[in-house]
Amino acid sequence: MRVAVLGAGSWGTTLAILLADNHHAVSLWTYRPEQAEMMTQTRENPAFLPGIKIPDDIALLTDIEKAAANKELIVSAVPSQFLRPVLQQIAHVDLSGTVIVNVAKGIENNSLMTMSEVMLDVLEYEKKANLAILSGPSHAEEVSKRVPTAVVSASWNMKTAKLVAAAFTTPYFRVYVNDDIRGVELGGALKNVIAVGAGVIDGAGFGDNTKAAIMTRGISEMTRLGVKMGALPRTFAGLSGVGDLIVTCMSKHSRNRYVGEEVGKGRKLDDVLKEMVMVAEGVATCQAAVDLAEKHHTEMAIFCEVRKILFEGKNPHQATEDLMTREVKHESWS
Repeated sequence: MRVAVLGAGSWGTTLAILLADNHHAVSLWTYRPEQAEMMTQTRENPAFLPGIKIPDDIALLTDIEKAAANKELIVSAVPSQFLRPVLQQIAHVDLSGTVIVNVAKGIENNSLMTMSEVMLDVLEYEKKANLAILSGPSHAEEVSKRVPTAVVSASWNMKTAKLVAAAFTTPYFRVYVNDDIRGVELGGALKNVIAVGAGVIDGAGFGDNTKAAIMTRGISEMTRLGVKMGALPRTFAGLSGVGDLIVTCMSKHSRNRYVGEEVGKGRKLDDVLKEMVMVAEGVATCQAAVDLAEKHHTEMAIFCEVRKILFEGKNPHQATEDLMTREVKHESWS
């Protein structure tokens, strides 16, 4: 297949390499000319994926129209808050015959749109049936080293979900299929907020019991909102829900957990973010998630406390006490 990957961060670069290994003709787009030139010369992306060779047959481009034109598959690996302005550059391009798969995990602030909604809102010629989401527990640092990984491809059209799965599947990268695109993209986005909270627990000096509690009750809150928005509850028990939640809350590679840990130690959020090269999607998604909860009249106490810690300077110990002393409820209440 002729494939374009938009976004040359760690995940975009990793997927470009995976697709090239699967014998697809791959172009990798970056908006930064200096990055494209450096990667062309060194065949490496040291800022985002050090030590991993970029195959010579991957074309490195800075012209997004050239990258997207006449492709059978476009992989959008652009961080969620930048997806709209990037797609606006190719909104006029006829992509009616192109399958587009989003791999970023977030919710657009202000509009509160999921990534599939943003794509449909911006791209004039894209068909709903040709959109897909690829999500699951998959750190680029491990996939790039061919560590066995399982993810899920979701689309409104099962034919599209299966096409994406076939394009990406390798002996070390197994892709399942799902037709609950809303549940899969919400699971991938919302778990990042819980991962920030898990990091706060680490930084503030709480224990494994506390982290297990926030993860378990976090997936409950995610499911509650997802169902209100039309997702299937079982999706949150799968790879894009519990699976991604586990790896993002526990892994040393998790940017979201790292941000929470540093804030839990007492550092200011802005200072932590200024030091980071990569994007921690959970920070922006935290705001959007609480706004969605209010819009859909859904109680999400953990999400609200994480937002207060990040943006209002609330003490993590006080936030934890407030969560622990709420009114007692049935575990499976909805």
